[in-house]
Amino acid sequence: MQSSRVIKKNIVIAPDSFKGSIDALSAATAIESGWRRIRAADEIHVLPMADGGEGTLDALACSDAHARWQEVGAVRGPDGRPVTGRWLLLGNGSPVVELAQVSGLPLMGEPDPLGASTHGLGEVLRAVGERPRPPGASGREPEILVGLGGSASTDGGTGLLTALGAGFLDASGRPLPPGGGALRHLARIDLSELTRPGPLVVLSDVAAPLLGPSGAAHVFGPQKGADASAISILEQGLARLADLVGVDPDQPGMGAAGGTAYALVAVLGARLEPGAPFLARATGVADSIRNADVLITGEGRFDASSGTGKAVGHLLGLPGPRHRIVIAGGIETAPEDCRAYSLCELAGSTDRAMTDPAHWLAESGGRAAADLTAEWERRGQ
Repeated sequence: MQSSRVIKKNIVIAPDSFKGSIDALSAATAIESGWRRIRAADEIHVLPMADGGEGTLDALACSDAHARWQEVGAVRGPDGRPVTGRWLLLGNGSPVVELAQVSGLPLMGEPDPLGASTHGLGEVLRAVGERPRPPGASGREPEILVGLGGSASTDGGTGLLTALGAGFLDASGRPLPPGGGALRHLARIDLSELTRPGPLVVLSDVAAPLLGPSGAAHVFGPQKGADASAISILEQGLARLADLVGVDPDQPGMGAAGGTAYALVAVLGARLEPGAPFLARATGVADSIRNADVLITGEGRFDASSGTGKAVGHLLGLPGPRHRIVIAGGIETAPEDCRAYSLCELAGSTDRAMTDPAHWLAESGGRAAADLTAEWERRGQ
């Protein structure tokens, strides 16, 4: 029961998705339910977040009442099986595409680091490029926002370019099979039939270059099932791709999504932009935080990488709320100047936390509300 001595507070709940467990909106709603059990009268703003990866479309859809989903139908998933493609048309006319939705790692039946492809993303981009324009539309064409993150593939974006009409050929002039494993045999790139969907902005939380020990294959390949041998093959292929394209692969961000950023920037002329700051502005989270008494954010695992461009780290660094709370599935590195709640510790095990994340998120929300209420009562706030 809420104490009559406690003054109504302004609360912003803005978690990222808990990857492999629960999406950002469901996580935020669960935290809200737990908080309201303790503090029902507070003004609560539920604003799911993303950083360009999984959940980008959902975060923008929740924050834009005029956004409309556009269905593409079946496209080729990362392992060749069909998946459902769609994109989001924002109220301002900007289209948004999310790699994770059609070429993401969770869509794989089993890991295939050498054969997985980004072809489905290219199919969605083609559909965006072929969309009907409003009658009488004129002026500058809206930029297409492309959220990168969570890729199953390290194909350097060649899959998506193939779907847009590009050809990647071996020394005999035959098209290469899908995936980054074949790129070491790349002899020629044919862009004569390439369809360009429009001006592109790439949203990503990754500053990695395409090649080298900090690049796409070495850093992110193991997440996709690549062992040392596969990493070497993928690195050779990406280097061959960069040689033929001729654009500097060392630029920060080119290694995002298995090198997909390289294809979008070097071949299609996309502009790179950090995803978390863009989405914090676009969703209204940044403005809401300025006037908040409490910010609650979270993700699947809070660790040292959380402060390097990810949604949670970006929000924690914004000015405004006096109280900042992190709720995560697991907490490897304690966040500075924040209260932190671990679902795994609260549930007693990772398995229990993963089995019913909404329950434990609600429990964490309730505990956070009770802890802060006790503090405010002690201070007469």
